[in-house]
Amino acid sequence: MSSRGRDIHFDIAGRVVAAQEWGTVGGRPVMAIHGWLDNSASFQPLAAALEACEPIHLIALDTAGHGHSSHIADGLAYNIWGDISDIFAVADVLGWDQFSLLGHSRGAIISALAAGTFPERIGGLCMIDALAPPPLAAAEAPEQLAKSIADVARRQSRATKVFEDIAVAVKARQGGMHAISEAAARLIVERGIKPVAGGYTWSSDPRLMSASALKLTREQILAFIGRIQAPAQLIAAEQGLQQYMAKQTEVMEQFKQLQLSELDGGHFLHMENHVQTVAALVNKILP
Repeated sequence: MSSRGRDIHFDIAGRVVAAQEWGTVGGRPVMAIHGWLDNSASFQPLAAALEACEPIHLIALDTAGHGHSSHIADGLAYNIWGDISDIFAVADVLGWDQFSLLGHSRGAIISALAAGTFPERIGGLCMIDALAPPPLAAAEAPEQLAKSIADVARRQSRATKVFEDIAVAVKARQGGMHAISEAAARLIVERGIKPVAGGYTWSSDPRLMSASALKLTREQILAFIGRIQAPAQLIAAEQGLQQYMAKQTEVMEQFKQLQLSELDGGHFLHMENHVQTVAALVNKILP
């Protein structure tokens, strides 16, 4: 597989936001946001393919609680609002007045909402196998918050599983929600574990498994999407999030400038069988 990026760290409000960097300063600025329980290594294969296209400056974040980034303060739940804030804080440190976003899965959802938050700052938007968050009816908000508070309290001090070696952790990662090859899983695992007594454990925060404190309503989601100005590309995996994508029709209709490309492959197609195709589609949408 392709070489890892250069490690880089940002001090954001007293927290470490870790990232990997590819390309050269002065190239087209792109920030990449990974999926839930993944990390910046999920963009490693794609980064090499993008570097081969045109000069690019790619910063792939480890979002809060993932990879090498800090965990948030005790007692709090992880919410995508925090990740959106971090995106623009990192961009400010980099001096990026305008840049493009590349997101996979949860990172694609974050990227779409970020593009609607400060639309004038996003020059291009590419989303891999996700588009917008599932909506929540306003009447369900109290129960959602109650569930989140209970989840965080339950997971706050829960002991994490220890693996005797990296190979066992890779096997466990392959048994997750979405099918993933051993090679791709190893990339994510090697950046997502830490040594402990008896072997290794995940570096990610167990609270990432907790319910979000709040979720957007249908009307709020459409309001974010309606503000996006950037040209946008959605790459949907035919063996990926099919049931989720089937519910995105209204969002796609609202998203007038969205280009849709459907590829035969699984949820991690950008790491596996469609690296070059995804790179070409991403490159096409970047200003």
